[in-house]
Amino acid sequence: MHKKLFIPGPVDVREDVLEKMSTPMIGHRTKDASALQRSISEKMRKVMYTDNEILLSTSSGSGLMEGAVRSCTRKRAAVFSVGAFGDRWYKMAVTNGVPADKFTSEPGKPTTPEMVDKVLSTGKYDLITITHNETSTGIMNPVEEIAEVMRKYPEVVYCLDTVSSMGGTKIEVDRLGVDICITSTQKCLGLPPGMAICSISQKAVEAAKQVEFRGVYFDLLELYNYIQKKDYQYPSTPSLSHMFALDYQLDRILEEGLENRFARHLEMAKYVREWAKEYFDLFPEEKYASNTLTVIKNTRNINVAELNKKLGECGYMISNGYGDLKELTFRIAHMGDIGLDGIKELLSTINSILKLN
Repeated sequence: MHKKLFIPGPVDVREDVLEKMSTPMIGHRTKDASALQRSISEKMRKVMYTDNEILLSTSSGSGLMEGAVRSCTRKRAAVFSVGAFGDRWYKMAVTNGVPADKFTSEPGKPTTPEMVDKVLSTGKYDLITITHNETSTGIMNPVEEIAEVMRKYPEVVYCLDTVSSMGGTKIEVDRLGVDICITSTQKCLGLPPGMAICSISQKAVEAAKQVEFRGVYFDLLELYNYIQKKDYQYPSTPSLSHMFALDYQLDRILEEGLENRFARHLEMAKYVREWAKEYFDLFPEEKYASNTLTVIKNTRNINVAELNKKLGECGYMISNGYGDLKELTFRIAHMGDIGLDGIKELLSTINSILKLN
């Protein structure tokens, strides 16, 4: 039996999108492949609210996160962490020999504009990384307020991880001053895992030109230069199957209407938050709660694995807490192409299993 996935990725994928994955192959060095990539780029610019170039990577979002911090840090990176994925970005920097410092918020608390301002005012850093939406703690960082601070530091390359939020909430890349905005296919965009996407500004491109050791596969400058020279083709073979499906799904997303899509995600988020507050509690500070998943404090000390087992028998799957929060929290994602009715069915089933009514 297929379980409906309410986990922070991969998400349930529509049948028609899955069918597009089985489109017959074309040569990746053909004009058809270039046309496919151009089409994806034009649509992704709309979703990301950017005029910047779009790069694709046959990897998870982590690949482009590593590429960003390695390719564009000339002096030193300031990595802001609100959970496991901010910590991972720091690890990527250090293990690639990139000088970096990590600035960690308390669990359930955001990266504040004041924190960013204090760090950048030292003049030590020429690149920062921010996690927009942290799936381990359920925090959605205040990027509008952080953008105000970033305007004071035009020389700093601003990298933003929107892996679990792009396509589920409005992120106006250019207005926010983001130089490298990274996402991937298996969350709010509603596709299978295996491809990452980023926008890259001219400022980031110029920064990368000053970095000698950028690696090979995730060298953002190489990806950028190659698609300029080779008419939207890539140095390595891309996942054409993902590209066919992504091109199709972006049409569906734009047809739904971006504002409608964001409103649907927010409606689901509010419903789950109210349920969580009634029966448990929210883990993050509510003001900064994510619109694409909810991390719930396990105040009743339920056995989450046992709950998930029983949910599985009913055709559903949620997520336990991540890392150190494994037993202390559990997570319900509301992203991709599901709607409020699906959320209501899930929560009603949980209520029945836990006898909460």
